[in-house]
Amino acid sequence: MQDTGPRSLEQSLEDSLEGLKKGEWIRKVATIADAHGHFQSCGHRHFGAFVERGDTLLVTFESMGGAQVNPDGGRPIGWDFVLDQGWSTLGLFADGDTWFRDRHVYGYFDRLIDDGFFEDFEKVIFYGAGPAGYAAAAFSVAAPGARVVVLQPQATLDPRVTEWDDRFTEMRRTSFTDRYGYAPDMLDAAQAAYVLYDPSEELDAMHAALFTRPNVTKFRMRFFGSALQGDLQKMQILAPLLEQAADDRLTTRSFAQLHRARRDYGGFLRNMLGTLDTSDRPYLAAMLCRNVTSRMNVPRFRRRLDALEKAEAEGKVTLPPRPEDSDG
Repeated sequence: MQDTGPRSLEQSLEDSLEGLKKGEWIRKVATIADAHGHFQSCGHRHFGAFVERGDTLLVTFESMGGAQVNPDGGRPIGWDFVLDQGWSTLGLFADGDTWFRDRHVYGYFDRLIDDGFFEDFEKVIFYGAGPAGYAAAAFSVAAPGARVVVLQPQATLDPRVTEWDDRFTEMRRTSFTDRYGYAPDMLDAAQAAYVLYDPSEELDAMHAALFTRPNVTKFRMRFFGSALQGDLQKMQILAPLLEQAADDRLTTRSFAQLHRARRDYGGFLRNMLGTLDTSDRPYLAAMLCRNVTSRMNVPRFRRRLDALEKAEAEGKVTLPPRPEDSDG
C-alpha cells in the first residue's frame, strides 16, 4: 500500500493497542507521543507520554498492565479525552504497582516545573486509582491550583502511619517520607480534590479518612468494592466525572445524579444482593429483587426472588407485601 504521509493525531489515537506485548505497546505509545508531544523514560520502570491538543491538561497515572487491558482498546485513559473533549494529556506509567516512588519520576516532575510546563494550561486535572491514586494526589503539588480526582487512594505506606494496612507489606522498605511523600499534605495547593471510595472496604476507608482536608470532598460508593475505575468506566460516568471536576461543577448533588447509573449496573446490584444475603437480610433482599426484576431481565434476581418467596411460603422468612397484595 502506498504511504499517504504522516497520520493525524486523531488517526493515531483511535488505533487499538489491545493485544500488544508490553514492549510493542510501549513503542507504540512512544511513537505517538513523540509525534504529538513528548515521550520521556523515567528510569527502568516508568515513563511519561505527553500528547498536546487543548488548554486543559489531564495528568493520569496508570500501571502499564492496567492500561493494556483498558476496555477502550488497550489505550491510555487520557487518550479518549484528547479525542472527545479536546484536552491535552500527560500519562505517567509504571511497570507494576510502584506507587511511582522513584527518583527518576521526581526528577521528571522537577524538570516540568522548571520549564513552566503546567503554567501553559488553563486547567490541570490529576487522576489515578489505588496506587496510581496515591501518585496523582502526591504529584499534584507540582501544579498549584490543579483539580484532583482519586479513587480509593492510599495516603502513604509508611508503616509508622499505616501499619494497619497489611496489603502491601513488600513496600514497607520504600520511602514515603521524602519528596512528594505524604499524599494528603501534597493536596494543600490543589484548587479542589475528590476522593472516591467504598466505605465497606475498611482499609480503603481508613486511608480516605487521612485525606480529610478543607479542599477535599469525599464520595462514598457503597457496594462497589475495590475496583472503582472499572465500575465507573462500565457505567460510563468516569468521563462526566472528570469533566465536572475540571469545570468546578462536581458537587455532592451532581455526583449523586451521576451515581444513579448504579441502579442499572449489574456489578453493583450483584454486590448489594450478596451483601444482603451474607448478612441474612431476606426482607431487604426481596425488596431489591422485586425492584430489579420489575425493571430488568436478570434471571439471577428472579431465581433469588423465587427462592425467597418459597421460603416465605414455608414460614421460614417474612417478606414485604407484594405490590399486587396492597392494591386491593
